[in-house]
Amino acid sequence: MPQITLLSDSRILALPVEECGQPLVDLRGLDGVLIDQRLADPAGAYAHLRLSVAERLVAAQALLPPGLRILVIEGYRPPVLQERYFAESVEELRGLHPDWSAERLRREAGRYISPPEVAPHVAGAAVDLTLCSEAGTELPMGTEVNATPTGPDGACYTASPDISPEAAGNRRLLVSVLTAAGLINYPTEWWHWSYGDRYWAYVSGAPAARYGLLDTPALAGPPAR
Repeated sequence: MPQITLLSDSRILALPVEECGQPLVDLRGLDGVLIDQRLADPAGAYAHLRLSVAERLVAAQALLPPGLRILVIEGYRPPVLQERYFAESVEELRGLHPDWSAERLRREAGRYISPPEVAPHVAGAAVDLTLCSEAGTELPMGTEVNATPTGPDGACYTASPDISPEAAGNRRLLVSVLTAAGLINYPTEWWHWSYGDRYWAYVSGAPAARYGLLDTPALAGPPAR
């Protein structure tokens, strides 16, 4: 598999952020895109994304064959939750590898959970998603969304060869429509896509990220229908 730059890489943190001030929008008001409830929170943070990211999801949905839908699992994630997830990942790795240094623990944790200071989710720039039928039945993708990768070429890695031909075909379809819409993938997680964050800037060659951390943003509810 090709070399992967992790979110914990110092080159990602070194990229500047030129915050554009674009608001978060509620995806529950979008036509075409389905919103899953498994990570729903009382404030509805999970269903929010920056406007340009949401627009790209709509564009990707329009590229899918009839009968298929993008199913959003999680968008914006409050920083306190990101910090907890990352700390838990570091501690889990520490238990498995007590000989690893703090630096290596942090680097390896970055394969699965982004360090809070560069996390795309806390900027409203990233979305975890999958494909489903019109009825909401998820397509086979090789793993569940948010499954834990195992090893440097585990089944969660987008280009993993260790999945069925059907799952591989579904991943290729997902990659094709989301890439065409301008989103970029984090290669250790087939379900994680972003736009405007530091990782996007690194991959796309942009001089700076468009979106920085949002600490306590105002969350608008879904528009009335």
